[in-house]
Amino acid sequence: MANTNIKGANIGARLDRLPNSSWHIKMWLVSAFALLVCWSNGIGGAVQNILLNELHWLEEGSTLLAMWGTTYTAGQLFGALVGGPIGDKIGRKKSILLYEIIHIIAMIGGAISPNATVLYVFRLIQGFGLGALLVVLFAGFTEYVPGRNRGVWSSRNSFIGNWAHPVCNGIAFVIALTGVSFNMNWRIQYMIPSILSIIASLLIAKKFPESPRWLEAQGRVEEADAIMTRIEKEIEASTGKPLPEVTEAPKQVKQLPYSALFKGKLLQRTIVGSFVLIGMNTIQYTLMTWMPSLLRSMGFDTSQSQFMTMFGLFGAPFGIFLASLYMDKISRKVTGVALLAAMAIMGIITSQQTSMTALIVTTFLLNTFIYMYVCYASAVYVPEMWPTSAKLSGSGFCNAMGRVSNIFFPFLVTSVAAKSSAGVFVLITVVAAIIAVAILIFGVETRGESVEDIGNVE
Repeated sequence: MANTNIKGANIGARLDRLPNSSWHIKMWLVSAFALLVCWSNGIGGAVQNILLNELHWLEEGSTLLAMWGTTYTAGQLFGALVGGPIGDKIGRKKSILLYEIIHIIAMIGGAISPNATVLYVFRLIQGFGLGALLVVLFAGFTEYVPGRNRGVWSSRNSFIGNWAHPVCNGIAFVIALTGVSFNMNWRIQYMIPSILSIIASLLIAKKFPESPRWLEAQGRVEEADAIMTRIEKEIEASTGKPLPEVTEAPKQVKQLPYSALFKGKLLQRTIVGSFVLIGMNTIQYTLMTWMPSLLRSMGFDTSQSQFMTMFGLFGAPFGIFLASLYMDKISRKVTGVALLAAMAIMGIITSQQTSMTALIVTTFLLNTFIYMYVCYASAVYVPEMWPTSAKLSGSGFCNAMGRVSNIFFPFLVTSVAAKSSAGVFVLITVVAAIIAVAILIFGVETRGESVEDIGNVE
């Protein structure tokens, strides 16, 4: 039974009436930097390419190769599933720091792994840490920004964070040019984000306040009010103007149990959120992890495939930049269906290309649409669907369901890639079409709504 009798401090209305300020920019930059540097997933393709084609720790068509993606995804699945409810219990700031520590330790462990077996153990832990961390960074961030432009702020968050993929491939390309041995190359790729994530953790510990919305939902009203008051004073000092009056009456603050995700209106959101992230994970996984190996199987050497992948992945930040321009202007449901249709069409076009120039152009465009969708799915639509008290649990469950598909999907990709590189792009088309139908049937509208109105469900 939901506890609906918590006397609040009207935190939602106080946050939503705040003007854009240097405080919002600070919150955005800190969380975006943390997203940018936690890239154990971003180096997956480059490291796999070295282990497969240069060091031969992995073999073409082997179960161990297919398990490269599955192991990591299994860790992400459990990280999202367990990390979400933990984050709803202990708070946003503490959970971010906890998952950062787990992820950093696992990346350092991966860097010093003596063989594939040890590396796979740390890869599983890396997935767990990142799966939990992404849930709290994306979903938790939506509690700090106003409902009127939440999509824009979340898109900006995703814009910075998703530079990780071209940056990772760029670093891998530069390291290769230095003449460093392949055995050191992939280890350096793990150490760089480890060091940067330590810096991000220190910034979060110093600059990131606990979410006053979460504190209010927990019944810790005095703490929520104290933090909110400090935020208001900081914004008044930076703008030199008094804040607008709070005109909205306090709204009911609900404390929802985990079981609420599978009942009534929240069940519909659980279903559509899961489908949205299944589409994101399977499509993004295919391009991010398999592109270097796919290009090599088409006759391009390791250096060429890395170069082509790097430029193709510049479609990621470009796509998210485009998404940030319109995210709060078009309905969430229309946005999802349109992007999935665009991905399906580009998947077919890309599968027909054979020259280096054509593949760079088409994979750039495909990545543009994919990352417009990644921004929509992981940073905006799914994180904003939930009441505060169940925000990380709901987002975490949907993320976990998205990861389930990636446990089995790599085996299908491995099989298809062994027969035809073009067939992998056709898979993208099929997945995109299926998810578009799911959004048409189950989609809900959350654009512009306050967190408290979104939480007004039974």
